[in-house]
Parts: sequence; structure tokens; C-alpha cells
Amino acid sequence: MTLPREEKLSPFTTFSAIAVPIDIANCDTDQIIPARFLRRPGTDPAYKDFLLHDLRFNEDGSEKDFVFNKEPFRQGRIFVTDVNWGCGSSRENAAHVLDKNGIRCVIAPSFGDIHYTNCVKNGILPIRLSSEDCETIRRQLRDNPGAEIAVDLETQSVSSPDQTRYSFEINSFDKHRLMKGLDEIGLTMEYAREISEFAETYRKRFYWAEHRA
Repeated sequence: MTLPREEKLSPFTTFSAIAVPIDIANCDTDQIIPARFLRRPGTDPAYKDFLLHDLRFNEDGSEKDFVFNKEPFRQGRIFVTDVNWGCGSSRENAAHVLDKNGIRCVIAPSFGDIHYTNCVKNGILPIRLSSEDCETIRRQLRDNPGAEIAVDLETQSVSSPDQTRYSFEINSFDKHRLMKGLDEIGLTMEYAREISEFAETYRKRFYWAEHRA
């Protein structure tokens, strides 16, 4: 299921932002957004707080000692995580809640397959780097809170806080839709002219169908 969006996707070309080290292996989609929040609409003012909710908040709503609750990490727009990010159920809400927090990129050694696709559909770039590289970057982020990472989708490269450059692979179709900011409707509308031409030809060929009782 594709969740309704309030606005169009922004094209992803280059992006630099404070990055957040998330040192959790196998962080599943129920941790990213707990199941009890799935029926809440994206227009809910509290929706941003659903991200990693049970890791970030106590039952009384007070904040736990979690990295995304701390300055300057709470200003982060890139996550660098551990292995198997977004495993578990296929809920697209897990990508939607990242988007609501302005997270444009998640870097991990591996992703749950469906979550990876849902990220792309919501304009979030998922990048696979080795476990060793991800751990190195997370260590730099822990040692230098507020450090930024730069991502260039055109050249398929990531520059870490110490300016080491890492290359990553991405499917050409996923790269195209991210760079153009295309959701499912946008992808279809790339063929608007062909669709119109087909519809016109169909109407001319089967003109009689419009007059059937």
C-alpha cells in the first residue's frame, strides 16, 4: 500500500546534513514505528514523535537517554545504522515516519527488502555500505556530535566526517525516481503523452463502444 502524501517528493541529487549514529542491529519496523500508531493519520501533529518511539520515550512521555533525543543529533537528517535496518513487517509507515522527521538518507550494511523499497518510494535514499564502514562512520559521529555527512546520488558517493569517500551501488530505476522526485503517480505521468495517444487511438478504433446502451 502506498500512503497518501500531502506534497510532492523533492528530487534527491546532493544532500549534506548532521548524521545520527543508530547502534542497533536488526532494528525492525515495529521499533521504527510501533504498531499501535499505524492507524494515526500522517497529519497528526504528534506523528514525528512516533519515530523510534519506545526507544525514545518513557510511558509518561518523558525522554529517555537516546541519541536522537540529544542535541545536536536531534537536528540530524541522515541515519547511519547497524545491520538489517527495517527488517520485520512490510509497513510503509516506517518510511513515512522517517520522512516526517526530514530523514532523507539511511546508511546501513543491509536493509529489510520491503523497507528499502518503501524508502525509495518516499524519497528517502537507502545506502548500503559494509559493516566495517558503517561502524567507522558511526564512531566518527559519536566522537564528533554534529558532524555532517555529504551524499551525492549522481556520483553514488558518501563523504564521511573525516572526508573519506565511499562508493555505493543503487539500481538505475531507483536512482532515476529519486533524482527526479517521482512517486508512483509521477512515474506513471512520465508516460502521459503515450497514454493520451493510446486513449485517442482507442476511442477512434472503438468509437462504437461509446454509443452502446
